[in-house]
Amino acid sequence: MKTTSIELRNVGVDFPVFNASALSLKNRMLSAVTGGAIDRKHDGSVIVKGLQNINLSIKAGERVGLIGHNGAGKTTLLRVLSGIYAPTEGEAIINGECVSLINISLGIDPEATGRENIKLRSAMIGFTPKETKERMEEIIDFSGLGDFIDMPFRTYSSGMQLRLAFAVSTSIRPQILVLDEWLSTGDEEFRHRAEKRMKEVVDSTDILILASHSRQLLLENCTRVIWLEHGKIKVDGLADEIVSKYFVHESIKT
Repeated sequence: MKTTSIELRNVGVDFPVFNASALSLKNRMLSAVTGGAIDRKHDGSVIVKGLQNINLSIKAGERVGLIGHNGAGKTTLLRVLSGIYAPTEGEAIINGECVSLINISLGIDPEATGRENIKLRSAMIGFTPKETKERMEEIIDFSGLGDFIDMPFRTYSSGMQLRLAFAVSTSIRPQILVLDEWLSTGDEEFRHRAEKRMKEVVDSTDILILASHSRQLLLENCTRVIWLEHGKIKVDGLADEIVSKYFVHESIKT
C-alpha cells in the first residue's frame, strides 16, 4: 500500500480566452482580474497562465497552508490537488483518497428532498451506495433537520441548506483533505458542533491543504505555508515564518 503523498512536477495550468480582444487595455484588465500572466500564442489566441512551474512535494502528516492575494493561484492549485483540473504542463502525482470541500453545495438538487440530496452529494464525494446507507441516519441526525429531511431542499432556509451540505461533506474521513477557507455556519446552535466536527475531520486526515486569508487559522492548523504570487510559488517554509512575512508585506501594501 502506497504512503499518502503529493508530488507536483513543473505543473502549469493554462486557461484559453476565447474571442479575446487584441487591445492592450483589455489584456491589462484581464491580468488584474485573474492574477495570472497573459500570453499570446503564434496563432493569435490568448491564454491566461493560472499556474506556472509549480514543483511541490507534500508527505503524510503535513498540514500545509496556502496564502496569496486574490487571483494568486490558490484556488487553481487546490483544484489541481483535488483532481478537478488536470495540468496543461507537467504532472501531478496524488497518492491517497482526496476529498475537496471547496464547494460543499456542489451536486445539490433544489427540487430533490434532503434525503435524496444526501445520496447525490455522497456519490459525488466517493461514497458507495452501501456506505451512504450506513451513514444516512447519522448525517440526518447531525444536520438537525428532523422531518424536514423529506421536504424539497428549495424549501429550506439558507441556514438549513448549509447544515445539510456540511453534514454530508464532513461525514467522510479522507487521506487528503483540501479546504478553501474553514467551513462554518451562521446558526449559533449548530456552530459548536460544526467546529468540533471540522477538527475531527482535520485531525483524522493524513494531509491537510488549507487556503486562507486568516492569520490565526493558518497558525492554528498549519505547520508549513506556501506563498503564491501570480501563479508561482514565491516562498515555501515554516508556517510562523512565512505567515509573518506575508502579513507584514500586505500591511505595507495597504
